[in-house]
Amino acid sequence: MTGTDSGGAGGAGRGTDGNERTFAALPPAQGRAFAQTWWGRAWLKALEDTALDLGQLKKGRKQARDGAVGAVSVRPGRITAVVRDRDGTAHRSDVLLQQLSTEEWDRFLDMVVERAGHIAALLDRDMPPHLVEEAASAGVELLPGIGDLEPECACDAWDLCLHTAALCYQVARLLDEDPFVLLLMRGRGERQLLDELQVRSARAARTRRGPGGGGDSGEGSGDEAADGAAGIRADEAFAARDILPPLPPPPPVPQEPGLPPSLDTEAAAPPGIDADALEFLAADAAGRALRLLVDALSAGHERQPLDRELTPGQDAVRLAASCGDPLIAVRLAEGTGRQRAELDLAVEAWRHGGAAALAVLEEEWQPEPEALARAKADLAGAWEDGERPQVRAGVAGRWTVVGADVQLRYGRDGRWWPYRKVRGRWGAAGPSAADPASALAGVGA
Repeated sequence: MTGTDSGGAGGAGRGTDGNERTFAALPPAQGRAFAQTWWGRAWLKALEDTALDLGQLKKGRKQARDGAVGAVSVRPGRITAVVRDRDGTAHRSDVLLQQLSTEEWDRFLDMVVERAGHIAALLDRDMPPHLVEEAASAGVELLPGIGDLEPECACDAWDLCLHTAALCYQVARLLDEDPFVLLLMRGRGERQLLDELQVRSARAARTRRGPGGGGDSGEGSGDEAADGAAGIRADEAFAARDILPPLPPPPPVPQEPGLPPSLDTEAAAPPGIDADALEFLAADAAGRALRLLVDALSAGHERQPLDRELTPGQDAVRLAASCGDPLIAVRLAEGTGRQRAELDLAVEAWRHGGAAALAVLEEEWQPEPEALARAKADLAGAWEDGERPQVRAGVAGRWTVVGADVQLRYGRDGRWWPYRKVRGRWGAAGPSAADPASALAGVGA
């Protein structure tokens, strides 16, 4: 059975049964990374570590970015698509990945059933690192490694060619949205996996109850009978999730945050209490609560990363970025030991990328040798021959464009941030990008 999805990657192939899924051609990926999730990046790392010809890899990346990859068919052990050259010539391209054996699937499924969090993560289209690590400890390698991706292409290339490279880059986008795509390549479709997990969960629940546990006879203990409410075990409820009634619709979302109580009264504020600051913080908390509610009720919210707890310095910048009152900005600058100009730079960085962008502005870090080598390789391969701008290496993962007040900064997350010097100070000039060429394109360099 083949399931075909006509939409984009955001909902590609969802709910398709069977051992083959076909994803419609994705739009061009200009200005965006091919992989946002850690497992999508792991897929690309296996591709890049396997490739013998980095030139073909770079050409394939450009083909995928330009939208030259057609519909992608995914089935056990193989992905297939038609990739077109710039002159329109079409090539059928395949990439093979070894399937897991029956014994490996048994070990993997038993391991997943032992922790309900693993099942919940997969249902949320997430693949936590500890799931992959525990699977590897059980002798089951889910993610591909060096040499695991075997290319086949109608262009008769003996190794990875630009067509199979383009296909792999496109598949990274599909993996970002749904890790079940990887599991299908390894040999099992989503519906088959969920059915097997449900059977094993129910079997494990009966085993844990043991003889006389009341699971098969339906009889509760004496205490439960006396109370008149035996209840339902959590593992049984989870195993029966597919037959439960749907949840009621969520309540309507307010149009605007509620108004905090006014502290402008005739009574003086207690010593140490700044009424104006307290009112400002209460209004900010109400606005953040509304945004959290909107996010929680939006489609796909379960796949959104949770906000990390901010330090006082980071939160001061966030407050300044959300408030246009210059007097409050002055107080925030003083409270965090910043000059006003420094706070303005921090606010600009925050607006381009939150806490991650602020760290790139304010922290100096020296990339590890491996990260530095990867950054230099990204710089070398991001442009076509003769198009690369001349850059001068600096400290802390920073490269300055010669003859221009433009700089690239390499973040701890492996992304590139564009910077521009204005009135003698370096400031963030745009959002981050996965490759240096896209980052510079954002500032017109």
